[in-house]
Amino acid sequence: MPTTEYGREAIALTKELIARQSVTPEDAGCQKLMMTRLGKLGFDCEPMNVADTQNFWACRGSSGPTLVFAGHTDVVPTGPQERWSTPPFEATEIDDKLYGRGAADMKAGLAAMLVAVEAFITRHPNHLGRIAFLITSDEEGPARNGTVKVVEALMDRNEQIDWCLVGEPSSTSQLGDVVRVGRRGSINGSITIHGIQGHIAYPHLAENPIHLAFKALDAIAAEEWDQGNEFFQPTSLQFSNISAGTGASNVIPGELNAQLNVRFSTETTDGRIRERCEEILNTHGLRYEIEWSLSGQPFLSQPGALVGAIQTAISSVVGIDTELSTGGGTSDGRFIAKTGAEIVELGPINASIHQIDEHILTADIPRLTALYHSVMVQLLTEAA
Repeated sequence: MPTTEYGREAIALTKELIARQSVTPEDAGCQKLMMTRLGKLGFDCEPMNVADTQNFWACRGSSGPTLVFAGHTDVVPTGPQERWSTPPFEATEIDDKLYGRGAADMKAGLAAMLVAVEAFITRHPNHLGRIAFLITSDEEGPARNGTVKVVEALMDRNEQIDWCLVGEPSSTSQLGDVVRVGRRGSINGSITIHGIQGHIAYPHLAENPIHLAFKALDAIAAEEWDQGNEFFQPTSLQFSNISAGTGASNVIPGELNAQLNVRFSTETTDGRIRERCEEILNTHGLRYEIEWSLSGQPFLSQPGALVGAIQTAISSVVGIDTELSTGGGTSDGRFIAKTGAEIVELGPINASIHQIDEHILTADIPRLTALYHSVMVQLLTEAA
């Protein structure tokens, strides 16, 4: 599919989606718009809403391998709108860029998926296999009622997913230069270290948890977990918040709270992280409590037909070779990985995501549409 053929339609749809103020977990009508268009193509659209989260599963075809397009309609808050160069929910073209909240993360991806599928089905109404969409409004938030719940329901009814193309912004400096074939695991810890509150002039009558915590927290921060491997960076632990004190300068606080996050490779486990952190705290003789929250396990898709199709598409449309990576943050791919599907994330340049003046290169929207179209041609037609 020439990049110009459906370019205007993909750009127009991106603008329409940006105009809908779908700050997580709001959807603001994005999914209704998508389901209406998919319904006209013969998709069976199934809303799968949970609590305050809107989700849907849409599928076309009855047998054969299933290619799923996955993504989210929610966006992060704008931050101070007066700091934006243009209104964040009015898609604005300036020079070669399209500005607006969600432009890159990930409304351009959603528009490219939908327009690519429309173009593909127009040409190949009797395509092989099945095409499906798995869309949520709870990816940028706590991610408790979105993709994870839809995947659980799909697995309960033995729904098959062979390939999953996630439209997250994966590219670094040029469209298609990086695709994600996995993600690191993520676990959060909240440590409360107990001392004894007292007057700061009488430290012998108190026990300062700030002083007690220094060496233990430093030892945790300095721990070397692993060296990573061919696909994963070494596991990294970072403290994100440390708080203590009553607000008064003459009071020794009674407790300190420290929050940490660990992004871990397949070379370690969340169990080992928990055990080692607690060992260090015990070694320093602290009175403490620690609460753990696992956001997701690491996953790695072994390169197969989907990776091959994406590599070919990027070479053909963009004219470059792509890098297979597991870097970056977490994504909903971690939930879909439970199905055993081959998962690849391919989307726009991610340099401006979540920032003031988020934007995408306007020309990348039709190119991304052409990439998705090429993948379908390779996987779901006799020409494959």
